[in-house]
Order: sequence, then C-alpha cells, then structure tokens
Amino acid sequence: MKIKPLGNRILAKKIDEEERKTSGGIVIPETARGDKVVRAKVVAVGTNERIEVKKGDEILVPDSDFALTKVEFGAEKLFLVKSTDVLAVIEKEGR
Repeated sequence: MKIKPLGNRILAKKIDEEERKTSGGIVIPETARGDKVVRAKVVAVGTNERIEVKKGDEILVPDSDFALTKVEFGAEKLFLVKSTDVLAVIEKEGR
C-alpha cells in the first residue's frame, strides 16, 4: 500500500540533521533550536501538473502546524504540504 497525494499537495519525509552541540559539548535538543524551517525529501507529488518539484528533491518548508499535515504510515513519519508552501528546493553542487 502507498499514499498518493492529490491536487497540489506533496508528500515528504523530514531529513534528520546531525546533532547540534555547543562548544562545551552539550547537545541542543530539536525543540530548543528555534528552527523555522524543515528540510525534507519529496516522497510523492500530487496530480496537479504545475508542481515544480519531483520525487527525490530536497525541499525547505515552514515548520508550522498550519503548513504541515503530519501523517504516520506504518513506521514512517511523513507529512503533506501544499506546493505553494514550499519555500525552496535544495540543489546539490555540480547539478
């Protein structure tokens, strides 16, 4: 079974970033970082032909309960986001 987003929605999975530490070696928890955006990898795109991202792209989206709809599918934690809420596509060097 798989999830296929409809319309202008994108199904994405959050990319876990490395642990951040202070200069003294204290690990800063994710909740205390104050990040306003989430880095994610596109798992599937909706049926709208005007979506500018494709499966496998890395994107930045706002870290907001209003922009993201969290979905648990089996053991995976995914989220749905509208294509208009995508802030940027991360391009790899040399592309």
